[in-house]
Amino acid sequence: MQRRTRIKICGITRPQDARLAAQLGADALGLVFYADSPRGLTLQQAQEIRAAVPAFVSVVGLFVNPERKQVSDVLDHLRLDCLQFHGDEAPEFCQSFDLPYMKAVRVRSGTDPLPAIKLHQQASAILLDSFDPEQAGGTGKKFDWTVARHCVDRSSLPIVLAGGLNQDNAVRAIKEVHPWALDLSSGVEKEPGIKDPQRLQAFFNEVNRVRI
Repeated sequence: MQRRTRIKICGITRPQDARLAAQLGADALGLVFYADSPRGLTLQQAQEIRAAVPAFVSVVGLFVNPERKQVSDVLDHLRLDCLQFHGDEAPEFCQSFDLPYMKAVRVRSGTDPLPAIKLHQQASAILLDSFDPEQAGGTGKKFDWTVARHCVDRSSLPIVLAGGLNQDNAVRAIKEVHPWALDLSSGVEKEPGIKDPQRLQAFFNEVNRVRI
C-alpha cells in the first residue's frame, strides 16, 4: 500500500505563515521555545500563532534542554499537541508531561544513531537532524541519508527526516530514505523565521507528487 509522506514546517514565527503552511497541506507546525534560536518565540507570539492554526493541523512545541518549569509554564498557557526535545533530555523527562513527544537525534559523521533511538522507545517519533556544535537545529545542513535509511529499516519508531531539506531534494529524500515525515525550517525561508510563500508552494508540490 502506498502512503504519502507527512510534512512538518518548523520555526513558525508569524500567524500568516502558519495559515499558509496549513492551507498548502502541512500536517504539523513547529513553535520554537529556545531563546538562542532566531526563530524563538515569546508565549504571546506563540498564542497568536496557535489561534491561527485550523483544525486537523498539529502544533508541536520545540525545546532544547529545558527546565521542567519552562515546559510546564508553556503548557499552562498554550495547547500543544506534541512536544519536541532537541537536546540531551532523558527519556523519563520527555515522558513526564503526559503528551506525545518526538526526540531529536543529531547525527554525527561516522556514528550510528540507533543506540540513542533505543533509549526513547516511548517516543511518538524520532527526528534525525544534522549535528552542528553551534546550533541545536535549523542549520540547513544535510547529513548522510544512508544513515537515516538504516534507522528507518531497523527501528520500529516513525523516523522524521530533517536537515538541509528543500524543494530541490525533497523527492530524492523520500525515495532514498522512506521517512514517515519531512521536517524543515530554513529550506522554505527568505530569512530566519520568515517563510517564503513561493518556496513553501514549490516544496509541497514536490512532496505531494511522490508516494512510497
